[in-house]
Amino acid sequence: MPTRLFHISDVHFGVEDRAALDSVAQAIALERPDAVVCTGDLTQRAKHSEYAAARNWFASLGVPVVLEPGNHDMPYYNPWERFSDPFRRYNRLNAAVGTTLVSDDVVLVPLRTTVRAQTRFPWSDGVVKPAALRQTLDAIAALKAKEDPRTILVIAHHPLLGPEGKPGNPTIGGDEAFAQIAAAGAHAVISGHVHVPFDQQRERGGHRMRMIGTGTLSTRLRHEAPASWRVIDCAPGGVIETQLRLPAKDPLSVT
Repeated sequence: MPTRLFHISDVHFGVEDRAALDSVAQAIALERPDAVVCTGDLTQRAKHSEYAAARNWFASLGVPVVLEPGNHDMPYYNPWERFSDPFRRYNRLNAAVGTTLVSDDVVLVPLRTTVRAQTRFPWSDGVVKPAALRQTLDAIAALKAKEDPRTILVIAHHPLLGPEGKPGNPTIGGDEAFAQIAAAGAHAVISGHVHVPFDQQRERGGHRMRMIGTGTLSTRLRHEAPASWRVIDCAPGGVIETQLRLPAKDPLSVT
């Protein structure tokens, strides 16, 4: 059996969609995926109460949880903490409920695209800093050096490329990061942020790679896209199959 991941993102505890969360929890209880991967924006304003709600929900799932922070997960009302230790609250949550996926089929490599401040406004879109990219590339290189046969999924909050057919890229450094990660041998990047699901083959610098995104589980819907999450089944050698799921009375309802 392939390794099954439930990919969720943009839960935004504080303005979460409780019905959507209940639907995901029911599906997890029935299917017992190998892990739940959440690609950021766990909270709306990084309040302690929102992090407490996130901790309670993730702890209740009973399966491994892999987390990556989003731009909403740094303090909003405490500028001093945002600049001095922006991931303190996230790190506490990750220490409490986060795990490392152990699988013969797939390995998850993080890429931090969230930064405490930017030279543009607003600060919501992504930035891939050279040090963050180097950490990701080094991790991929180590896997390749060992001839690791597992599928490599890079997990990030922000999509590395903008929507197809539209000019520009909201993620600073995203084009270069995409090209280098694809050249290094990753099979896909999974992300959230935009609250709109997608599954695309993209190309930069002569290298192709899959970009997979899921929707939100909050009430902050965009572009008429409903709340959603994604099931990702992985086998070695870059074999990836996905299903987009919508909250429903039947938690196994599949689009």
